[in-house]
Amino acid sequence: MQTTSRWLAVLAASLAAFTAAAQTYPAKPVKIVVGFAPGGGSDFIARVIAQQLTERMKTQVIVENKPGAGSLIGAEFAIKSAPDGYTLLLTPASYTVNPSVYKLTFDPLGDITPIVQLSRGPYLVAVHPSVPVKTLQELVALAKKEPGKLSYASSGNGAHVHVATEYFLYTAGINIVHIPYKGTGPALNDTIGGNVQLIFGSVATALQHVKSGRLKPLAVTTPKRIVAAPDVPTVAESGYPGWEVTNWHGLVGPKGLPKDIVQRLNREVNEALKSKDVEKVLSSDGLEPAGGSPEDLARIMKAEVARWGEVVKRAGIKVD
Repeated sequence: MQTTSRWLAVLAASLAAFTAAAQTYPAKPVKIVVGFAPGGGSDFIARVIAQQLTERMKTQVIVENKPGAGSLIGAEFAIKSAPDGYTLLLTPASYTVNPSVYKLTFDPLGDITPIVQLSRGPYLVAVHPSVPVKTLQELVALAKKEPGKLSYASSGNGAHVHVATEYFLYTAGINIVHIPYKGTGPALNDTIGGNVQLIFGSVATALQHVKSGRLKPLAVTTPKRIVAAPDVPTVAESGYPGWEVTNWHGLVGPKGLPKDIVQRLNREVNEALKSKDVEKVLSSDGLEPAGGSPEDLARIMKAEVARWGEVVKRAGIKVD
């Protein structure tokens, strides 16, 4: 009986400490962990949000890059940190692919506390100018006529762009050879050079080459056309109704993050995302603000984990 009473007293003290922490949060600098090196899309988003939160919450919010193992080093570090709101994790869309291609040491859905979706945007489906097609339908027809002759580039085995491309190939019933690279830069460069014919590229990196004539655009992967390239149709408009893939980023914390802290962070980020300045900065990278509730992000992540699990299994995707 005394042991039970002692345990209840400890539990009550812990809850009181968490409540007090939530009321005074933030009382020290907050870290947003990014599982990639500085300079990439995830790092860019994290720094935009960190700056906004620093201004809004009157405390320093910093970005800490922990690259490696397909972003899993950073994810594991953040997820296994104390659930006190001072270590958060920037989750890219590839986070929901990782459970299907890596052996994880944590539950990607059960061991996190979703906070808010930050951004969303398309991939731009583009080919080298030498490919004799002008539309996505013509590309599919060419691939069916000459199966295995064309190739596509990705930033690596198991990357989000890899599974997104395989999802389209399966939908269209075509065979285009996958050529993985160690990053987006080399993949894009080899497509521009004509060594591979097709790429699903981010708007930020691919659109400039479309405008210069070094790539030919065929479609965007989001449900709606984008302002930056209004003449480029969607994949859905190109003969595949309902087909879409969105490149997105979210903000999460470790499991057990106090509700008051989640609500505070969610509110501050949602307000920041309404800023015209933030919208302008994100649009420069081909993205738009997302926002929403923690439950909205949780639903997206659960659905994406299931979706990519099916694609990975169907395509036999493995990480060497």
